[in-house]
Amino acid sequence: MDAPPAALPPNHHADHPQFTGLWGLGMGLVFLSSSRGAIGELACKEAGIRKGDRLVDIGCGPGAAVRRALRRGVDSALGIDPAPWMLRLGRLFTRDPRAVWAEGFAEQLPAGDGAATVAWSLSTVHHWHDLEVGLREVHRVLAPGGRFVVLEAQVEPGAVGIESHGWYEAQAQSFVAACEAAGFGGVELHARRAGKAEMWAVKAVR
Repeated sequence: MDAPPAALPPNHHADHPQFTGLWGLGMGLVFLSSSRGAIGELACKEAGIRKGDRLVDIGCGPGAAVRRALRRGVDSALGIDPAPWMLRLGRLFTRDPRAVWAEGFAEQLPAGDGAATVAWSLSTVHHWHDLEVGLREVHRVLAPGGRFVVLEAQVEPGAVGIESHGWYEAQAQSFVAACEAAGFGGVELHARRAGKAEMWAVKAVR
């Protein structure tokens, strides 16, 4: 028997297949032409992106949010994604030496201890394989006082298919509790809008 919707964890699509092959290329192109720019702009506002920041983007896709952060003057931006096609598109569409791209997962981030002043994961936490390990990794790569931002689409309990890729409120609240258990402080949850998309925004501090 399926678990009731309230029991689903924030990473309820952990078994989702990676964006590989031609399907990965197609999805990367979709992401380039979708609302990802608006989501990236919201992430910059929530994180308070400013000159001098060092960003780690976990699940960067083709890099729309990285490019928004670069325009705001970050010192560096590391885009991490498990899908090679996403990283290739990121490199192709981002002509800025401050941007670096690396294959990786939330659970094993290719970044040093305290390397970032900002880390974010935009519409991707629901794909993380292991929430506890991923949060521990984010905590590791953030410098003391570093900011962590997560954005997820608002969905209805019991949604299926593409409509289920996001969080309903109980999942968002569960993620807040997971952040607090992982040692983050000042954890906040807000309802936000990115373009036409209704989002959950979680902010926390290392």
